[in-house]
Amino acid sequence: MAQRHYIITNATIIDVENELQFKGDIEIKGDKIHLIYKEHERLPKEVEKVDATGKFIIPGLIDMHCHIRDSFAPHYVASGVTTVRNTAGNVLQLENYKVAPTDAPIPRVYSADRMIDGPPGLWGPNSSGNFVTDNVEEAIQEVKRQVEVGADFIKVYGWISSDVMKAVVREAKRHGLEVSCDLIHSKEVNALEAAKLGVTWFEHASGFLQVLYPNWNTMAEQEEWDKIDWDNPDKERIEALCKEMLQYEVKLCPTIVITEQIEKFPNYWNPKNIVTESANDKEILGGLWENMIQHIDALKKQLGSITPFTKAVAKTYVDLGGTVVAGTDTPGGIWSFPGMALHRELEIFVDIGLTEMQALQAATIRAAQSISLYDIGVVGEHKLADLLILNENPLEDIRNTQNIYRIVKGGRIFTQEEVLATIPNPEEIEAKYLKFEKEFSEMMGS
Repeated sequence: MAQRHYIITNATIIDVENELQFKGDIEIKGDKIHLIYKEHERLPKEVEKVDATGKFIIPGLIDMHCHIRDSFAPHYVASGVTTVRNTAGNVLQLENYKVAPTDAPIPRVYSADRMIDGPPGLWGPNSSGNFVTDNVEEAIQEVKRQVEVGADFIKVYGWISSDVMKAVVREAKRHGLEVSCDLIHSKEVNALEAAKLGVTWFEHASGFLQVLYPNWNTMAEQEEWDKIDWDNPDKERIEALCKEMLQYEVKLCPTIVITEQIEKFPNYWNPKNIVTESANDKEILGGLWENMIQHIDALKKQLGSITPFTKAVAKTYVDLGGTVVAGTDTPGGIWSFPGMALHRELEIFVDIGLTEMQALQAATIRAAQSISLYDIGVVGEHKLADLLILNENPLEDIRNTQNIYRIVKGGRIFTQEEVLATIPNPEEIEAKYLKFEKEFSEMMGS
């Protein structure tokens, strides 16, 4: 097959690296951007032209916190999300993503393996996505196993002990891997303690509340909840804590959208477009979310109430110069639409005071650089041709990122309909899942 070669012409290119926009043309060869031409530069006549007059081009977006599955992987790309950071699962289950052609209509995946938690395990005992221990040596061996199977980073969960966390961080660093934590439900380790132990990533900006309110956790007695003014976060104390965390160069992925959807229920965000309607199919994710709302009162208390605090932490850390990136925790919570939820996270970033450019950067160049990926996240020569072509300018209104004209993945141009047409059928997915679970169980000797 001949190498793909064409030029996207007459577009407005948004340069998130240099924070500017300009009229120009993008020449694509194979799966990479070959050359970028400024307006009025002469183009080679023999190359196919794809007219994008009146359109705006940004880099393919990156969801920095999700849990990908085959049933909704195409929804990311249909939303312009061409790369995801999978924050726990099983890397062996994602082998097809790693070997897929670069222009496949599924996202590129940067992934952790199963999360390491403390007993009894918030998500239950050991499984393909969960490892539970209070034994330091067992944790070290699990890190080694995850390194061998190709984990890109290590994820620890809220019931882990400080001793095990310390051992995990030490072993991960021996192999050059960062450690990410979710401390929302932690009773023992708070964010500052985790930072001092060497944890780099703080998902959901979690553990910050436990620093400021040491007697609080999601399962604390009501009197501890009542001591906190949830609607009016203490910004002075938050700033002092963020300054201290900044000294450890930690990185935040606040995933505000997941708690905001719960907080706002039943008036949650739902743009009702081709992607969200597909994801809401009962056999894809709609059934899961319908089941979740049976527990909406508990969800509102445990997660929805922390939304203003998380917003305050995220904005403060950005203002101090810290790394804050955009993620969603899809499909967690309720109606966290894969792909599209990231667009809502960008809206929230602007609502709390970031500029449109800062919001875009949090899901493109800042996200890519934060995990040392330099071939994505920018519209640049010799970079991967992962692009999102929009009908309107997102620098004028961040909601315009949702007005998608075309998606370019590895140099291949897709419509949203073409991507969604590749969703595998439920029977195939179920058979593949059961086969993997059986093989993993046998491999682990359980």
